[in-house]
Amino acid sequence: MNDILQSFIGLGSSNPMIKMGIDVVIILVKIAIVVAIALLHVAYATYFERKVMARMQVRIGPTEVGPIGLFQPFADGIKLFFKEDIIPANADKPIFYLSPVIFFAAALTSLAVLPFFKGFVIADINVGLLFLFAMSSIGAYGIVMSGWSSDSKFAFLGGLRSASQVISYEIAMGLSLVGVMIMAGSLNLSDIVTAQHRYPTGMFVIPQFLGFFVFIIAALAETNRLPFDLPEAESELVAGYFTEYSGFRFAMFFLGEYTGMLIMSSIVSLCFLGGWTIPRFVTDILPFLSYVPGIIWFLMKVYAVMFFYYWVRSTFPRYRYDQLMSIGWKLLIPLALFNIVITGIAKAFAKGLL
Repeated sequence: MNDILQSFIGLGSSNPMIKMGIDVVIILVKIAIVVAIALLHVAYATYFERKVMARMQVRIGPTEVGPIGLFQPFADGIKLFFKEDIIPANADKPIFYLSPVIFFAAALTSLAVLPFFKGFVIADINVGLLFLFAMSSIGAYGIVMSGWSSDSKFAFLGGLRSASQVISYEIAMGLSLVGVMIMAGSLNLSDIVTAQHRYPTGMFVIPQFLGFFVFIIAALAETNRLPFDLPEAESELVAGYFTEYSGFRFAMFFLGEYTGMLIMSSIVSLCFLGGWTIPRFVTDILPFLSYVPGIIWFLMKVYAVMFFYYWVRSTFPRYRYDQLMSIGWKLLIPLALFNIVITGIAKAFAKGLL
């Protein structure tokens, strides 16, 4: 991808300053492409969620704005952009303003280390997974700050719930990926995809089934999705931590949540489902599949995980808060630790150390 962009821009000078400038332009082009596609995806993720849930509940879903309701996300965005921005009189205004920006910026920054296909990544760093966990934690600060600064008991309770939920489930999530790191020998997401392609299964989801299970459950809690949406919990807390937000600030929380869903689905695809590759035994049986572009395979896997999000939301009721904490500390963390031990023993046997 870099070679294509360089040839398009016209790389031909040996001047180091010009080369540096061209590298900066390439990075900016990549950022623009990734952010534009991600935001378009987020817009239509809301549309497909409403359509999928409607079908599951024997309804129709959006139909009025555009053919079969295809322009509904743009109508919603325009509505939120022009709505009045109401701020509580006793709110801590600087923190109230800053909270949605932190939440949304952390989600967008996470896109920088995700390789969408071979060679296309904004920042191909060796600690990509750690960077994603760091950004997820920073996003939680935005939620906690919004709850504290809103001068609302509902928002405050939502912020406290989110803080404890992140502490509980981020531990399980991090531990669930340790087995993947052990098998791949790297924290670089591109290297993890390459390592999976070398394995007979072509994916880590089979040898890392326990880690996959823990990660999927933790991802639901990390993105505040049903049945673990206790920080929002409309039946208890109105809208939770963003109860007092309206207009474009509300939209930033909304966009950040769906961007988080995209990121978690991408991590599942990259770390467990082979990313943009498909197993070799599949291409041996059906050779023509090797000609399908990698981005197609990646998006199919991401959309499958996104559909799982919608399916769970339409199927399961909300858990009680004590049940949420119990699942995190008493089930997911022990399972993730057990998975690490089993993976380490298997790796040692494979290397002939035991």
